[in-house]
Amino acid sequence: MIFGKKKEFSSNFDYLIVGLGNPGRQYESTRHNAGFICIDALADKYGIKINKLKFKSLMGEGRIEGRRCLLLKPQTFMNLSGEAVRDAVEFYKIPTENVIVICDDISLDPGKMRIRRKGSHGGQNGMRNIIYHLKDDNFPRIKIGIGAKPNPDYDLADWVLSRFSQSEAKLIKQIADDTVSAVEYMVKGDIDKAMSNYNS
Repeated sequence: MIFGKKKEFSSNFDYLIVGLGNPGRQYESTRHNAGFICIDALADKYGIKINKLKFKSLMGEGRIEGRRCLLLKPQTFMNLSGEAVRDAVEFYKIPTENVIVICDDISLDPGKMRIRRKGSHGGQNGMRNIIYHLKDDNFPRIKIGIGAKPNPDYDLADWVLSRFSQSEAKLIKQIADDTVSAVEYMVKGDIDKAMSNYNS
């Protein structure tokens, strides 16, 4: 009998949970990395190590509320996040509606979050690229408030790549914990409960 090479990951994942951000130490704790911050909080609670490099991402697997979940932190930089998400979805044949994306949102104040079943990219370039590559916007997303730029003349790129103030960082830590709770409801199929409990 000829044995094939053992796969690191099996293909029976119930959910793909994606946190958006930019790779590299210079981007840690910046506003644009709110998705990474929330994914890390989820991984910490469930003891999931996000240390495998696959699909242009750091990834890890584990069970959340009994559901087998794949956690993904694309390393493509924000604007190309869809390449990583598409590759994981196609490889593991995960239904689009079972892809949960966590990203930053400048239209919400720090400490606020909003859960949606589906919808447009809302001007968020990582989300825009995911929709482009999946050719579908029918997936739930959790938007994390990072605050609007301080004045109209402030460069948007500079703003989203800036770091949270100390007071904002405390709010983001709390919202990351709330995101973990929201994801727990969502993977159990109760997005309504997540929305009613946590939508700002």
